[in-house]
Amino acid sequence: MATATLDGTVIANADTTVIVEGNHYFPPDSIDWQYLTKTELSTVCPWKGSATYYDVAVGDTVKKNAAWTYADPKEAASEIKDHVAFYPDVAVSA
Repeated sequence: MATATLDGTVIANADTTVIVEGNHYFPPDSIDWQYLTKTELSTVCPWKGSATYYDVAVGDTVKKNAAWTYADPKEAASEIKDHVAFYPDVAVSA
């Protein structure tokens, strides 16, 4: 079981995640989407593809671009399609 929290609020909770480069990628159905707001930021990883980002907000706490996902990853990263990972601003425990 893996859980992602911000200020004690559960943002994601999953029985299984995909771990890539030390990051837990949570399945989309394990995310409480009310806490995520898509931003305009995007980045490109040479082997995973293009990532899109989300602000994570709980109450007055907002962590800018603290979550990301690959909607259309390259074949080598197909297992993380639509999964969400978090920067350390969001605590992940497994």
